[in-house]
Amino acid sequence: VRVYENDQPIKPPSYLKWSKTGAKEGELVFVTGHPGSTARLNTVAHLTQLRDTSIPIILRLLERREAMLKKYMAMGEEQTRRAQNELNSIQNSLKVYRGQLAGLKGRTLMPRKQATETALRRWAAMNPDRKAKYGDAWDAIAKAHQTLPTYIRERRIFDQAGGFNTALFGIARTLVRLAEENQKTNAERLPEFTDARRASLELGLYSPAPIHDDFDKLKLADSLGFMIELLGADHALVKQIMNGKTPEARAAELIDGTKLKDVDYRKELAKGGKKAIESSKDPMIALARLIDPKAREMRKRFESEVIGVERTNYAKIARARFEREGNKVYPDATFTLRLAYGAVKGYLEKGKRIAPFTTLGGLYDRSAKFNAKFPYNLPPRWTEKKSQVNLATPFNFVSTDDIIGGNSGSPTINKNGEIVGLIFDGNIQSLIGDFYYDETVNRAISVDVRAMQEVLRKLFDANHIADELLKG
Repeated sequence: VRVYENDQPIKPPSYLKWSKTGAKEGELVFVTGHPGSTARLNTVAHLTQLRDTSIPIILRLLERREAMLKKYMAMGEEQTRRAQNELNSIQNSLKVYRGQLAGLKGRTLMPRKQATETALRRWAAMNPDRKAKYGDAWDAIAKAHQTLPTYIRERRIFDQAGGFNTALFGIARTLVRLAEENQKTNAERLPEFTDARRASLELGLYSPAPIHDDFDKLKLADSLGFMIELLGADHALVKQIMNGKTPEARAAELIDGTKLKDVDYRKELAKGGKKAIESSKDPMIALARLIDPKAREMRKRFESEVIGVERTNYAKIARARFEREGNKVYPDATFTLRLAYGAVKGYLEKGKRIAPFTTLGGLYDRSAKFNAKFPYNLPPRWTEKKSQVNLATPFNFVSTDDIIGGNSGSPTINKNGEIVGLIFDGNIQSLIGDFYYDETVNRAISVDVRAMQEVLRKLFDANHIADELLKG
């Protein structure tokens, strides 16, 4: 990406220079960027609920969707094109949640969290003022997460629409709620329906993006099946939704019967307001109308009993921790600018030492080991020009910088302010980084500037770009 000003490439007076030599093992490196969010204040009770209830439910949902998408993609090349991005996203989420669950079930995370929590609670209880300010925070959060499992399944299906996986239902819900929220003052509306967010809402609502009936029928049928699996066929609202039909038959009835694929029809319904919505015979609108009271009930309960409780009491815990430890610990990530520091360093995995660097040669070796089958297949250009590549060139490296989702694309720089790599991931052990940072195994992964130079010159014949990067 090149930035222009007055039709000329901008020449900033200050910029990070490109390293000619790259990083070395043990070297100090920094990462600047906007890490998204961590939850390292989470109490043991909160983490226990995630481990035992929330994450297993999410995994069941994602695993069903993964199987459904693979089934659809097996039908042909066009089906693969339509579903590939969604499958990539689902599989990435599966990796994250499986890693988190493994960490929560492991021998390290929970005992350490319990020990630090016990110590902080004991410190707070030792002083009457501290006890009054902070003492009730942990119990309040525990109560919220002990109650959540009693309604979490209904929330997942109705409020979070886990049972209605089709863009058409999202459109229907937005129209139903838009008619309701428009009757309120701006301050009383759900946040996504306020005036400030209206333009964004309408952009999505009236999007002409194509909807493929066969794909959406499969997605909706699968999610209706998940609803039955999670809540049971005898659940009163489930019975009303299914109307005595199988998930496949009900999905076909809803998708074939709705006119919401027509953007003009959506605009007409929105313009007609509550009267148009209430009198609509469109089956997808009728479905959204049917579940909206329950969905709103679940949302209100969760925001009141969990979000509100967490907001107040995690603030107390954060203040208690800061009062006790000062700047020995840094706060959770919040998408704000942060400078992380660490060292280029390998780690042990099941007793085996993992080197801090990989090489371009290792990429070719891995591809050959798996007979160049997806996802280990390389583009033709890479295989055709292999003989021109210096296979000893460092490709990726790991460092102890504490990163999280949102850091991807962040520069990794050395003590001279030179770019030595670009962050793009963390190792599998870093997936518990949401809850706890373990310097012995958590690693940030950067692509090495030396690999970028080698690939630009040898594979893409882009010497002009490689030269400009080096020279500035």
